[in-house]
Amino acid sequence: MNQADVTKLVSKLRIPVHPERRKLRNPKGPEGRIDKLRKTVTGLIKYERIELNYNRADEARQYAERLISEAIQHGDCHKPTMDIADYWLLEKELVHKLFKVLVPRYENLNSCYTNLLKAPRPQNTRNIEKVVLELKGNPYPPLRNKQSNNKLLIQNVLLDAAKYEYRQSKYAEIADKIGKGETTVDNNQKEKVTEKPSQS
Repeated sequence: MNQADVTKLVSKLRIPVHPERRKLRNPKGPEGRIDKLRKTVTGLIKYERIELNYNRADEARQYAERLISEAIQHGDCHKPTMDIADYWLLEKELVHKLFKVLVPRYENLNSCYTNLLKAPRPQNTRNIEKVVLELKGNPYPPLRNKQSNNKLLIQNVLLDAAKYEYRQSKYAEIADKIGKGETTVDNNQKEKVTEKPSQS
């Protein structure tokens, strides 16, 4: 009997998965840990950008990626996928957002669905690493400053031409100054040569 191909049964996550257990302390124990992760996944789907501690964000990111990939792979007519979405999303109207908004946004995407970016840590606070977890394609302004180095873009072509013209004009000015300066230097040297030094 042939074994099933596991890669076809479960979609592959497109993010690095860290095998070590993260410390998410909670007085309720393991149930409280899962509740924290469910709240984080719900907040991410609802707001599309959240700021939190690194450990919690990195672990919740894996569940959000799996939830979106299962929704893309199976759709909203697949009962196990609907059960997973119903479990992880505490606000039930977000299930509709998952299938009607996020699945069409990401169905042709070849990379991961989320970004995890370091956030600045304020001074005089505890040594906890803060990050921003966001869904790709969210309506907020980008956190990364995209400076394109493509020389064929029209603004880069115009800037290069302006820089070239500016440099040429400066080189011409320097050449004129050097040309005028050499003649005065030559005249001064000739005067010094014709004068005889006085002997005392």
